Amino acid sequence: MKVQVNPTRMELLRLKKRLRVAVRGHKLLKDKLDELMKNFLELVEENRRLRTEVEEGLTRAFRGFAMARAVLSWSYLETALGAHRDRRGVTARPVIKMNIEIPHFVLDEEEPNMYPYGLAETTGDLDEAVRRLHSAFRPLIQLAEVEKTVELMAGEIERTRRRVNALEYVLIPQLEEQVRYITMKLEENERGNLVRLMKVKEIVGHG
Repeated sequence: MKVQVNPTRMELLRLKKRLRVAVRGHKLLKDKLDELMKNFLELVEENRRLRTEVEEGLTRAFRGFAMARAVLSWSYLETALGAHRDRRGVTARPVIKMNIEIPHFVLDEEEPNMYPYGLAETTGDLDEAVRRLHSAFRPLIQLAEVEKTVELMAGEIERTRRRVNALEYVLIPQLEEQVRYITMKLEENERGNLVRLMKVKEIVGHG
């Protein structure tokens, strides 16, 4: 690699300072990357757990609806379930985690009536299906939050890894090479000056 630098002591000091900053920055970024990976793997595990919980809850709920459908007419089911007028609100609030802005979903405190129909008029299968669907709502919101966080964290990991690699494989080796080059040039100049000085002394001594 051809080094394009001015081989002076001032330039050497400047480059050594840049090298120290780059090495310190690399360590900080590497530590951040390690911490991001640790958090990422924990979130992936949490994502897997929540997905399983939600899928199992929804599967049981849909099975209950299918059982209810076998007993009740579709028009009655539609009327019973369509009577629900309450709404459950969700608020997205940004929070900062490891310098990443991620959404935090918050369910309204007030829970609507779970059953929008008279319990005496329906089957236990329908009641159980509605209950399971209601129970799956909170983990479903948590799953959405975790999945979005995993997505954002994966992007941050990739950006941090690129910066770590740029420092480790490009900038730091480049600065080290420039420091070596200037050090070598200055030592050559030092030796040249010493030889000239000795020659001058020799000439003066013979004079």
